[in-house]
Amino acid sequence: MQTLQQNNTRWHLKDVIFLAIIAIFFGIIYQLWGYMYYALAATPLKPFANNLTLGVWLMAGPMAGVLLKKVGATFLGELLAATVEMLLFSSWGVSTLLSGSIQGLGSELGFAITGYKNWDKIGLAFSVLTSTIVTFGWDLFSNGYLHYQPLMLIGLFAARLLSVGFFAGVLVYWIKRLLDQTGLMK
Repeated sequence: MQTLQQNNTRWHLKDVIFLAIIAIFFGIIYQLWGYMYYALAATPLKPFANNLTLGVWLMAGPMAGVLLKKVGATFLGELLAATVEMLLFSSWGVSTLLSGSIQGLGSELGFAITGYKNWDKIGLAFSVLTSTIVTFGWDLFSNGYLHYQPLMLIGLFAARLLSVGFFAGVLVYWIKRLLDQTGLMK
């Protein structure tokens, strides 16, 4: 048991390098994904644009968590990817760091619920759920969602849950399985 706990907390150079690669890779994707958000926001789907696209912006954290299996990797992966996105002149500027922190915290909570013992489907499922709830709670206040009618809020939450579930859950799981087959993470 002690070995498992030590493996979850001790960081090695290999872990830091993989975390940096994940952050750079997703930071670039995040910056490019902003164009998808703006494309949706220019349509009648504007109220749903954030919720439909958010799942991609939540991928770095769970990816770092399931690959590195370290306490804090999920939060750091998301925050560092947001930092890269910001440094690439994100249209949201420094607020990208706040969003990355909230998204990383939400994702990290899911793995924390399992006691950092499940980095597979169950951990990812909890991560999807907690990140959806935490980010939606943040948007209730920061993006004025409190002004929407209850039915609209349900629709926005459902769209977010589907987006986060697919991108930060299913897609992250598929990528992890592909990487496991390469033996790269051993």
